[in-house]
Amino acid sequence: MSKKRVFISFDFDNDLSLKNLLAGQAKLPDSPFEISDWSLKEAVPEKDWEDKALAKIKRSDIVVVIAGTSTYRASGVKKEVKMARNNYIKTVQIKPQGTNPTRVENAGALYDWTWDNLKTVLS
Repeated sequence: MSKKRVFISFDFDNDLSLKNLLAGQAKLPDSPFEISDWSLKEAVPEKDWEDKALAKIKRSDIVVVIAGTSTYRASGVKKEVKMARNNYIKTVQIKPQGTNPTRVENAGALYDWTWDNLKTVLS
């Protein structure tokens, strides 16, 4: 069975370490998902950023929003979620255990970030 291609949407200013953790979990032998691409790292003009993000999202099976404490305010995350929705790409949110973040609007169901949940939701 092929692995799901995941695009990680996250608050670059606050949650880079969480993105790295999720990318690491994708490398585990029993992972049902792989990171196809994630939010852009380089500073590019707004239009170029949107075009590049959209192309990456379209190549993904699912967009995972890492729901940190400030993610619901991150303009880039909101745009990525809208791109996914407009292209019928499934979106879900995961939250670190022990946190209670505000949900990102229209970003799908919010799950606790556990290995069992990741294996279920991303398979």
